[in-house]
Amino acid sequence: MDFTQYKKTVFMLFIIMIFLEIADFSWKTIDHSNRGVSLFLHIGLVFCMLALLFLLFKGNWSASKELSKSNKNLNNIFETLDVAIWSHDLKSDVLLITPGIENLYGYPLKEFYQDTLLWKKVIHPEDMPVLKERAEKLGSGQVCVSVYRIIKPDGQVRWIQDRGIPTLDDNGEMISFTSVLFDITNRKESEDQYRSLVEMSPDIIAVISNQAFDYINEAGSRLIGAKSPEDIMNKDVSHFTSLENIKKIREQTKESTAGERFELTVYRLNGDAIELEISAMPILYGGRMAIQLVGRDITNRKETEKIIRTMAYYDSLTGLPNRNKFKQYLNESIREAPDQSIAILFLDLDRFKVINDTKGHSTGDIILEKVAFQLKNVVKDKGIVFRQGGDEFIILLSNLTGQEVEETTGEVLQSFNRPIVIHEQEFFVTPSIGISMYPKDGEDQESLIKHADTAMYLAKERGKNNYQFYFPELEKASSRNMELENGLRKVLELDQLTLYYQPKVDLETLDIIGVEALIRWEHPELGMIPPSEFIPLAEETGLIIPIGEWVLREACKQSQEWEKNGLGIIPVAVNISVRQIKDDGFVDMVKETLSDLQYEPDRLELEITESIMQDFEKSTNVLNKLKKVGVIISMDDFGTGYSSLNNLRHLPIDSIKIDKSFVDDIMEDSNQVSIVKAIIDMSQNMNFTTIAEGIETENQVLFLKRKACQVGQGYHFSRPLPGPLLEKFLVEWEREHSERVLK
Repeated sequence: MDFTQYKKTVFMLFIIMIFLEIADFSWKTIDHSNRGVSLFLHIGLVFCMLALLFLLFKGNWSASKELSKSNKNLNNIFETLDVAIWSHDLKSDVLLITPGIENLYGYPLKEFYQDTLLWKKVIHPEDMPVLKERAEKLGSGQVCVSVYRIIKPDGQVRWIQDRGIPTLDDNGEMISFTSVLFDITNRKESEDQYRSLVEMSPDIIAVISNQAFDYINEAGSRLIGAKSPEDIMNKDVSHFTSLENIKKIREQTKESTAGERFELTVYRLNGDAIELEISAMPILYGGRMAIQLVGRDITNRKETEKIIRTMAYYDSLTGLPNRNKFKQYLNESIREAPDQSIAILFLDLDRFKVINDTKGHSTGDIILEKVAFQLKNVVKDKGIVFRQGGDEFIILLSNLTGQEVEETTGEVLQSFNRPIVIHEQEFFVTPSIGISMYPKDGEDQESLIKHADTAMYLAKERGKNNYQFYFPELEKASSRNMELENGLRKVLELDQLTLYYQPKVDLETLDIIGVEALIRWEHPELGMIPPSEFIPLAEETGLIIPIGEWVLREACKQSQEWEKNGLGIIPVAVNISVRQIKDDGFVDMVKETLSDLQYEPDRLELEITESIMQDFEKSTNVLNKLKKVGVIISMDDFGTGYSSLNNLRHLPIDSIKIDKSFVDDIMEDSNQVSIVKAIIDMSQNMNFTTIAEGIETENQVLFLKRKACQVGQGYHFSRPLPGPLLEKFLVEWEREHSERVLK
């Protein structure tokens, strides 16, 4: 039975005993003899009264104990939470302050009772204006939440949140108020730190809801072109980006993608577009759902990436897609449509190296630009033009028949019939084109390029300015070129070069007046390699410089040896390439060789070609220096190039050599006769010695003599011979010549 039930039972007994006491009083009035019963009733009543008093006392004592325990628990909670309650009844002037104020302010509780203004005195001076606003609100009956700093006795500064709750009477007079005080220092410092980070961040940080800006930091407003964040606040996001991007932002706030970075285009207030990389997260802001954006300006990075991508896939000079782009495009084309036909045209400019070496790279670059423009105009929508590198281009033609490929290639060749004009000077550039077909000649870009390149070399071998299709047998020729190049790099070291000499004859007296040195390469495996095959390769690789020096020195030494052997003075002629003329050390090399060998300069003839005209100023300067040294200079293969007679008369040359191609048909072709006669007449007028090459018949000799050509050389007199054999030939020729004279 619980305590309450006990009280009820005792109370009922007490009522019964009172009733019996009343009954006992009546009985005593009637019968005074029953005193034992009366005594029993008195004792029972007293007992019930004592029991009731005891139970009542015990009940009050338990309730008091429970209340005390509750108050103690409540105080413990206040102290633990760093919360204080200040309650002041202004009518009765009763002040109640919870002990938690000691933890908040650092002062003993009794000091607040002794000095009720202590809480104001410790407020930070900078926050004192808060009190005025607080007093006004409380006086008008409003609940007021104030935030201010206090200075504790140990000098520590803490942030306090003070929620004041006033009570007014019917007349509007405040009769009491209660303040609930919290220490919010940690929260406040965290907020300040976060706000500082946000405002100082160089990245854009913004909050949007209902498609409008609720917040944006300084960096973000500057990025968008506003003077301050207030210029952006509450503006619709669609003013700054597309609806598609807004949709993308919403999608990025989904749980699976929230926080992931993505890119979008944003428009500044002045209309300029910038690129941002941002992340979006759903947050609660101002009590409602919003989207927080954190991003950075990547416009410069995107521009840099674009430049890098352009550099990686496009040629900076011509603007054409480069070899990397070609490989990518070809691979994609094959992957997407493996059954289509594709033609690869590998194009190399003939004679471009000569122009580049003589006129300089600036002129060469202009020619490449004009060629690129020309090729695009010819190809148009039939295909794409790429620059492979240097003077090499690739044309990719898709879905054309073999005949259509040939027609397009023919149009390309025809477009080069017109000269390229630079600064009023004409340059004739022609292409050699090799063609490979997908899938017949290869199924990957490497094979197709390789086979087209191989076919291009065949086009060069067949006279240049033409095109050739790839066929499997070309692989052998390609392998030969590679083998030649590798061998050429060791040719001097392995002593595989030798000089042959062809006599030069005075057509009038038939005296041998000199010889021309002609280089030969005896390859240990491939046999005798003709100069027409390896000299262009030597010029292309730059090996012509050391090889040319070797030829000059060996020819001069051979001439000295013949003289020692009693053959008299035999002048020697050496062919000089444009690449050698271009070399800054060429003149010094000639002077040093003559000095080392003590060889007379007027016994050395240097044969140059018309290609030096491409860089007339440079060539003239070099030739004048050579003339000062004392060597003889002749123009070889005259009539096959693009000589300007006006320039020719300013060159310090001594003789002109008529090319073999003009001499071959002088007995049958009237045009050839006219050309040869014109060259001879011009030479006489300009005081040049005329030398005819490739003489093979007596009739040619007689014709040239009639036209006043002075010197000739060719198989009619002697084929080129090694030094020892030529020495025997010279002895025999001198003997026969003496006999002819005697007769």
